[in-house]
Amino acid sequence: MQKNKTEFKPYIPAEKVVPEFTVTSILIGILLAIVFGAANAYLGLRVGMTVSASIPAAVISMGIVRVILRRDSILENNMVQTIGSAGESVAAGAIFTLPALFLWAEEGKIDTPSILTIFLVAFVGGILGVCFMVPLRQALIVEEHGTLPFPEGTACAEVLLAGEEGGSKAGTVFAGLGIAAAYKFIADGFKLFPSEIGYDFKGYAGSHIGIQVLPALAGVGYICGPKISSYMLAGGTLSWFVLMPMIALFGAGATIFPATKSISELLPSDLWGSYIKYIGAGAVAAGGIISLVKSFPLIIRTFKQAMASMSNNKNKSDLPRTQQDIPMPILLVMILVIAIAIWLLPAFPVSPIGALVVVVFGFFFATVSSRMVGLIGSSNNPVSGMAIATLIIATLLLKATGTDGTTGMVGAIAIGGIICVIAAIAGDCSQDLKTGFIVGATPKKQQIGEMVGVLASSVTIGFVLYLLNAAWKYGSDQIPAPQATMMKMLVEGIMNAELPWGLILVGVCIAIVVEIVKIPVLPFAVGMYLPFSLSAGIMAGGAVRYLVERRKGSEEEKKKRVDKGLLFTSGMIAGEGIVGIILAALAVLKVDSKIILPFALPQVGSFIIFFVLLAGLYMLCVKKEK
Repeated sequence: MQKNKTEFKPYIPAEKVVPEFTVTSILIGILLAIVFGAANAYLGLRVGMTVSASIPAAVISMGIVRVILRRDSILENNMVQTIGSAGESVAAGAIFTLPALFLWAEEGKIDTPSILTIFLVAFVGGILGVCFMVPLRQALIVEEHGTLPFPEGTACAEVLLAGEEGGSKAGTVFAGLGIAAAYKFIADGFKLFPSEIGYDFKGYAGSHIGIQVLPALAGVGYICGPKISSYMLAGGTLSWFVLMPMIALFGAGATIFPATKSISELLPSDLWGSYIKYIGAGAVAAGGIISLVKSFPLIIRTFKQAMASMSNNKNKSDLPRTQQDIPMPILLVMILVIAIAIWLLPAFPVSPIGALVVVVFGFFFATVSSRMVGLIGSSNNPVSGMAIATLIIATLLLKATGTDGTTGMVGAIAIGGIICVIAAIAGDCSQDLKTGFIVGATPKKQQIGEMVGVLASSVTIGFVLYLLNAAWKYGSDQIPAPQATMMKMLVEGIMNAELPWGLILVGVCIAIVVEIVKIPVLPFAVGMYLPFSLSAGIMAGGAVRYLVERRKGSEEEKKKRVDKGLLFTSGMIAGEGIVGIILAALAVLKVDSKIILPFALPQVGSFIIFFVLLAGLYMLCVKKEK
């Protein structure tokens, strides 16, 4: 690839005009935005992580637009994935923060948040994310072409350029979707076998080993890879086999805040909920701050590039189609209107200072997010770390300016929710604009398409959150909402001065040690915070990816194997997420108990079935194409 922007020639030249922002691309894109938004919302609320939907959206787009509808426009396909992938990012920002409001409502502290409130937080954050990304496009996408890899954006471009393969690749995604959907329905619908197996070690009090045998976890592990999965498992091992047994050993019969029972009475799950959550939260917060500090030189450079590129382009008129962005005056008016709306609308209980915090931190984190996804990809973008840093600062600012108590806590979550969506959408928009840069799309049309995707997913995300909460309640075993629970805990603790700072600081110090020994802090810290069974399930998928990568063959063969698995596991995640939403609807309608079978396999049956699923994934990846 060429590094100089004048030397790079996109697939569709600037002077050529082909169908792009069409009714077909908009409708299919909206459908994918809703589906991937709902699926990722379920995944994030269960696991605490989301994955990029750009690649599966691009593949499904190829399968529908090119193969089924027989339409031959690569830019139309690109628009479908641009709109479709926005749903995943809106879901990621929303589910990391907004379920905290449902948890407070359950405790009787506030009223249940309205659908309108959820829509406004998601929509405002999404539109700001796109607006903040537009002036960064020239600096990050064009001038850094060949320097910043933008993994998902480049991969999407490869999928779109290999148009004749669209049908077979889409078939791989749909196969993963179907298998995972059937697996999930049999496990958690019919309850033929338990989806989590585990064992408490009686001679090693406080410890517990287990694994959640679900396809989405294996899919997350495969997509993240063996290294990230192993870091998460290492964090879980430290919590469940070192820290918890130490608390059980030295605490014995003592009752230590925040637990209300003596430590000797607490099960491993109680030890995790009472102590490890706070230690893990401290580690995750420290990890997020460390990642921001380390990327600060990149942030400064990005700001300088953005300002320089804007000043260079402001006097240019009649730009080529492939260099046209939404005009800066329009962006500034949109940002100003949104800032005033955040201040005045009752859905956002924030002062003018809170509105200013949203805009300033939003642009800052949009810059961080765009640069980070350019380096490491959207799936590894530390959005939750940015949200934690924002929440801590916003809570302290609100408290210092007199907005305290329940109003201050709700305001902090609203600010954190908007910032979280901004960071997620800015990262997603960066990847999409990179894809468009390679294939020759019109940036302005992509940016409008991104806003369409934001609108569609913002309208539906509130209904998804209501449905899941009505079915199982956030904080339950079925839908633990780990990130939102942690955000609630931090905001409450700071606002009410009840945070167990000793436990938080233990986590911070562990994060610092992990950083010193050059282990990525965030995946390790997330592993500390999540139940061990989740990390074990993710590690299983990472192990399959390791075996696929280790198999002999040329680099091209290895890449094809890995890519096939990426498509299949993306489908697995979507399939389980969709069935999760269906099961939630059945639970709300009170018919879920009527489909449960009168018998169930023992735990060993669950393990065997999960092993067969993993073996099938491996065989699919290494199978030679005819």
